[in-house]
Amino acid sequence: MRLNLFVILLLVSVTAKGQSSYSGYLGKFPITLVMYHYSDGVSLAYYAYDSYDNPITINGNFNKGKLALFEKDNNGNHFATLIFENYEKGKRKITGKWIKSDNSKTYDIVLKKEFDVGYGDSLEWANRELLELESTNDHYFKTVITKEKDDFYARISGIKIYQKQTDKLIQTIELDCQLLGINNVSVGDYNFDGVVDFSVFEAHYAGPNTSSLYFLYNPKTKKYFDSKFSGVSLEFDSKTKTIFERSQCCAGSVVTTATYKVQNNEMIMIEAHCYKWDEETNELIERKMEECN
Repeated sequence: MRLNLFVILLLVSVTAKGQSSYSGYLGKFPITLVMYHYSDGVSLAYYAYDSYDNPITINGNFNKGKLALFEKDNNGNHFATLIFENYEKGKRKITGKWIKSDNSKTYDIVLKKEFDVGYGDSLEWANRELLELESTNDHYFKTVITKEKDDFYARISGIKIYQKQTDKLIQTIELDCQLLGINNVSVGDYNFDGVVDFSVFEAHYAGPNTSSLYFLYNPKTKKYFDSKFSGVSLEFDSKTKTIFERSQCCAGSVVTTATYKVQNNEMIMIEAHCYKWDEETNELIERKMEECN
């Protein structure tokens, strides 16, 4: 849900210590690793073998100089641990070990830092490509990150779509979106045609309200195109093949909802509702739509 994304964004803006992109080797295998560190010691991370380009979640923690990241299998069971002793966030080179959960295999890890995405510095830079966690069966994504001088936050200025295994650049799309920090890209079937599409987090607004940009895949052209889908905190229901929108304002005292179907790749409204807080009953009561406009 987009509410969860909003909470994550708050965590990033308040407690994030920055994010870093590394490249190097796990054993003899080239990998890319992306990490996000928080002031409470929590570390969110993922890595991908460059030969396969399927990002793997390895969240963990950093405590007293030791960084431990945990990899799970497809069933959610502990599969391996990535250990970095004497880890320092500012180091340009880090070393560690990949240890299978049953201790049957161990590989050395040697990585060099490609770049940091920090907050609040006065530096400016452009075109840093950050590997994203979400991918499709055929494609992986890199957001293009840019920071203007004296801006507190970096922004997403574009996205690049690559072919898995061949690393062929399929498409580049220019954007202007807020940098969420993690999970900037999501995948899903947004027009319910049985083909996987992708979206990019665009912005957060008052309360839990958020927006994203939705790009649909055209199997004929083998390219993605802007759907022009718009709305607040959209949720896609594959069972009913409908899109649900919920927007709230005024500390939650005014809520509007809408349900849409998709026809010819356009959102068609089916119904809309308005709810306003009632002081006597202490609950949201449905009103006429014009009362929420």
